[in-house]
Order: sequence, then C-alpha cells, then structure tokens
Amino acid sequence: MAADIAEQPAGFARLLEGPHADAIAGVAAEIAARRPRNVVFVGRGTSDHAALYGAYLAEIRLGLPVASASPSAITLYGARPDFTGTLVVGVSQSGGSPDLTGVLSAARETGALTLAVTNNPESPLAKAAELSVDVAAGHERAVAATKSYTAELLALLLLVEGIRAGDGRLPDAERAALAELPALAESVLADRTADEIAQRYRFAPHMVTTGRGYAYPTAREAGLKLMETSYVPTLAFSGADLLHGPLAMTDTDVPVIAVVGDGPGGKAMGDVLTRLGERRADVLTVGPRGRLVVPAVDERYSPLLDILPLQRLALALALAKGEDPDAPRGLKKVTSTL
Repeated sequence: MAADIAEQPAGFARLLEGPHADAIAGVAAEIAARRPRNVVFVGRGTSDHAALYGAYLAEIRLGLPVASASPSAITLYGARPDFTGTLVVGVSQSGGSPDLTGVLSAARETGALTLAVTNNPESPLAKAAELSVDVAAGHERAVAATKSYTAELLALLLLVEGIRAGDGRLPDAERAALAELPALAESVLADRTADEIAQRYRFAPHMVTTGRGYAYPTAREAGLKLMETSYVPTLAFSGADLLHGPLAMTDTDVPVIAVVGDGPGGKAMGDVLTRLGERRADVLTVGPRGRLVVPAVDERYSPLLDILPLQRLALALALAKGEDPDAPRGLKKVTSTL
C-alpha cells in the first residue's frame, strides 16, 4: 500500500502527457460531438466515489443532469430503461464486476453512448463499452485501492474539461495548472504529519468523515479506507447531511475528519465546523489551513491532493493497530457482484 501511494505523482504525470493524454482528448472530443443530454454513472466501492466526483464535474462544468445507476434494477430485476441520448459511464479499477458490465451492455442496447473508465483496458467492462479510457495506474499491489482511485479522478477531470472544450483540447492555462499536480502531490506525500496523528486514533471506536461539494467524494473514500484497512467503523456524510441529524452523535469521543478546501464547498463547511465545535468534537481538518495541510488549488483539483494524507493516515493507523493494510481480512482485489 505504501508503494502504491508513493507512485501517484508519477501516475498524474503519465496521464497528463503523451499517448494517454491524447487518447483521453480523443474520447472527450467524440463525446462532445455526440452531445449527450444527461449522464449516468455506475461504480462500486472506491470507483463509485470517483464516479461521484465525476458527477459533480459533469453537473457543474457541463451543466448536464447526472444520476447514479442502480445496477440491481438491471442485473437482478431485468429492467431496461431507455437510455437514448444518455452518456453512461462505468468506473472500475478492474473492470471485472459483472453488474457494472451488465449495466453498460444494457445501456448500449437501449440507446446510450457508453464509456468505460478503468485500469484494465482489456477488461469485460472496457469491451462492453463503445468508448473506453485507460487510467494507466499500473499494477496495484495492495487490496485497498489508492493510485487507481486518483488516476480515475484525473481521467474524469480531463474527460469533462475536454468535453467542455468541445475538441478535447484543454486551454493552455488549464494545462499549465494541471502540470503542477505531480510536484504538488510529491510535496503532500513528503509530509509525515498523518503518520504521527495516526497514533491518536488507535483506540477510536468509530469515526466520522465529512466534506461538501468536490470534497464529499474525498470524505467517502477516506471513510472506506479507514474501514477496510483499520476496521474502524466510519460514517461519511456531506457537511449538509451531517447537520440534518447525525451531528447529534458527535462528541469528544467521536473523531471527525473534515475536508475543508478553498471555494464554495470549503466555505460551506464553516457552519459545520462551528456546530462541531459546540459539540466539543475531536475534529481533524484537511486542507490549506488544516492540521493535514494540502496546497491551495482550484477546487476541482483538490480531491486529487486531499485524499493523499488520508490514505497515509489509513495506512499508518492500520500498522499502529497491528493490522496488515495490504491484505484486509475477507477482501479480494477484484470483487464480483451481480
């Protein structure tokens, strides 16, 4: 897991230049030419959190209605929704789960433009889709996904911005800003604060993660990493949902990880932090002014950096508890569901 985490800056650089960048631009141009009226995402686990990030991008940057597919409606109940005019995007590290492939196959049969975003370009998911994007994360050693997650995020960002541009080519200013991501990721990973903080949470019975807007997928992914590597029950909420009831369970014994970046999402967390303070909650903040410091960047880019110290936290906490984060109990790298 440590090796996978360390390879993420190189993964960013790989997607931003050369044949992988050109391939993504070509797919983005094809989608733009087809002019979908709406977007439906489908994914499981970590990849579902990447899909959620893609949903925010598509709604905010493309102005398209976005929904999340319910695979069981198609694979268990035999539903065949009319996907005419819809871009259906399957996001999967392995591309091997039958339910995701089933959704893309059914969607393609009923009029959708289908796209697979996966780390395995030869997978059933990629073969079922009309278009596919290789996130090029390379072989992931640990069961818990890290580098494939951030590669999915960056691929989705490049796709959406390429669709927005119309021809798949990003403006020069955007390209220049994105080119800084590998070095910024290196600087975040060089900070060992997360390793030190992990000792503080060794005996936490459960935890809460929260964020708003682009930070919400980060909160959900951080919660999953803590559960699957350290076995700490962790509830993830948007900042807004946390105030609608779950806030009542927070107190000094319930650590809360709050992702607070710049932009509208971070500003909206101000009231959440105030209310958590009134509850005397144990709050760990992640962001430009957080205890886990992440550089201030465009809010769209923040999820690619914010998750890095939280991956390190999950790794360090698992080790502090005497667990093996590379092989979580009961889990396999590829999970097949229907």
